[in-house]
Amino acid sequence: MCLASDPKGGDLQSLLRAEYANALVTIDLPRPGAQSAVRRARLWDLDEKLHCPIIGTCISIDELQRFARRFQFAGPSDDDFTVHVAAVNLARSRNPVSEALQRHLERKFHLAVERFGKLKSDAELLRHWIECCNRGEVAGPLWAVCTHRGVSAETRQRAYTDIHMLSHQVGAGQAADARRLTHLAAENAELKRSDTREVAVLRRQLAEATAGLAERDEAVEQAALYQKRLQCFESGQAYVEMGQRLLTLQASHEALLDSTRQVQELERQLKESREASRRLLAERDTAVAERGALEQLLNALDSPVCNTAGSDDCAGCSAALTTRCVLYVGGRASLLAQYRQLAERLGITLIHHDGGQEESLSRLPELIRGADAVVCPTDRISHNAYYHVKAHCKRVGKPCLFYRGGGVSGFAVAMARVSRGEFSVAGAEAG
Repeated sequence: MCLASDPKGGDLQSLLRAEYANALVTIDLPRPGAQSAVRRARLWDLDEKLHCPIIGTCISIDELQRFARRFQFAGPSDDDFTVHVAAVNLARSRNPVSEALQRHLERKFHLAVERFGKLKSDAELLRHWIECCNRGEVAGPLWAVCTHRGVSAETRQRAYTDIHMLSHQVGAGQAADARRLTHLAAENAELKRSDTREVAVLRRQLAEATAGLAERDEAVEQAALYQKRLQCFESGQAYVEMGQRLLTLQASHEALLDSTRQVQELERQLKESREASRRLLAERDTAVAERGALEQLLNALDSPVCNTAGSDDCAGCSAALTTRCVLYVGGRASLLAQYRQLAERLGITLIHHDGGQEESLSRLPELIRGADAVVCPTDRISHNAYYHVKAHCKRVGKPCLFYRGGGVSGFAVAMARVSRGEFSVAGAEAG
């Protein structure tokens, strides 16, 4: 007896108990006084072609996923088909997974195994299998037939072909229902036309029978029969029965359409959630990068940048000291408070214009004249506002810094350059 290691760390006694229980499930002990018989086939004893229909038919997707998580033979992101293929490959040989599947199938279909176990001949097995298929009972009988000790290769092949064809029939069921509904609608219209003609015939026959009522008693009985049939049509009972059949088919068709729409909606929601996750991850990475860049810039700004600050020898410091009011055109309105806090930390008063989104562009010349310098992010401003700022700065000779990047880190770099008096030529764009 080969003892596998216990994944939960059990002792030797528990391993022996588990192996003994497995042996009781998979080995049929001979009855007293009976001759020794060939044992029932186990999962790994079967032909490889039978593993796919047995696992796909006898074990549900939820059960198979639990086995996959328990024995870790499939990843968490694997789809149902990948898990199925992995289980089929493992069922070809005896291993912990195939033994667990064997025990599960034995417990799940023990009633079917006992019922088929009472059948002695291969002909009885085949007949009982066909009867079960006709009743729609497939999973349990499939396992019982394939593992029966007396089953022939021909009967196993018959079970395999029946399951194979059944899968095709289930897949074509939806299209068949739609065609059947169309056919029944046409048949219903034809029946109505036929009923109209039959009613006319019955009325004529009733008139003929009534004419001879006084002469023959049989004519009276015939007329009563025709009258009864006529009442059945005139009362609408026949139409009600046909309408009920049509409503049942329509309800089934609507249910199939609802299921299809639900699947499509779930696929759409899954796609949207994946796209939202990717966007959130990209935004998170961008925010982390901006935060790191901003911290580095602020640390650099907090440290002394010039040992001769305030002297006549430092032209950059002189330019920085004269830049106390900066006009910021464009940018992100949601980050305006952070823009102002950063400018105040650098000793700069920030004036903001939204670049013509809500504020009029006619205010730009006045704001430009009242500021010491102008800062404008080119990727967060309209073309019209860009050219207004550029033209007026050239006209009045106002220092202007154009840069790319409307985020906080880009604004911090621009303010650092302003604080150091690093301006491009009026109206020229900086990188």
